[in-house]
Amino acid sequence: MNFNIDEEGYLVDAESWDEDVARTIAQNEGIDRLTDEMMDVIRFMRSYYRSYNSFPILNTVCKNVHQPKECVNEEFIDPLSAWKIAGLPDPGDEVIVYLKR
Repeated sequence: MNFNIDEEGYLVDAESWDEDVARTIAQNEGIDRLTDEMMDVIRFMRSYYRSYNSFPILNTVCKNVHQPKECVNEEFIDPLSAWKIAGLPDPGDEVIVYLKR
């Protein structure tokens, strides 16, 4: 498995992402195991980003993967970790500030 992450922990080349890469990034983020529910969230975030080139509204993620309203926060604690594990690029300061609230 060969992939690069930047100094903030974001995957440099989104095309190098696969579920093994996701598991390695998750470990870097302090998450020992990715459950099926977590992978559903990750896959939806990747799909949404590819379609709209933006960060999805978190409640939309949960609704679309048929999980409780706060699933991203409950599953990952930090939605930014989910974003990194999904292998997506740095979403920018505005999104990061929004997520840190």
